[in-house]
Amino acid sequence: MDLLAARGVLGDGAAPAWPALTDDAQGRRSAALVYAMAYVGVPYHRGGTGFDQGVDCSGFVQITYRESAGILLPRRASEQAQATLPIDTEALAPGDLVFFNTLGEPFSHVGIYIGQGRFIHSPRSGAHVRMERLEDRYWRDRFNGARRVIGDSSG
Repeated sequence: MDLLAARGVLGDGAAPAWPALTDDAQGRRSAALVYAMAYVGVPYHRGGTGFDQGVDCSGFVQITYRESAGILLPRRASEQAQATLPIDTEALAPGDLVFFNTLGEPFSHVGIYIGQGRFIHSPRSGAHVRMERLEDRYWRDRFNGARRVIGDSSG
């Protein structure tokens, strides 16, 4: 993450570090990661809602948290950014969301951080859900920030 900070893509640094996760929150995040990993190889499909049809980036995140942790997130990436808590990238933990500007607008793409500088996402038409590195130039240059999913089964 030092490279991201050095390139100035982490924002203004105003996002607070979030306190340590509770055991319950850690359990939900672990369940989300296991669920997300099962989607590796599923094709991208705009508006898709599952294994059979494929998924787009925000649908993948929404389904993962709804089905694994009972947390209801909005459908669009920009709405997911608004519904989650901004965090410093130094505080990134597996299960946090990472956002990118891929369409010329902030928070137009989202993935789930899996640790060690990697995230899982559904990238684009013609591709499949896969893991990538935040340090890869394409993603580093478009990084919008990190956010933490908070909440319970009511959203």
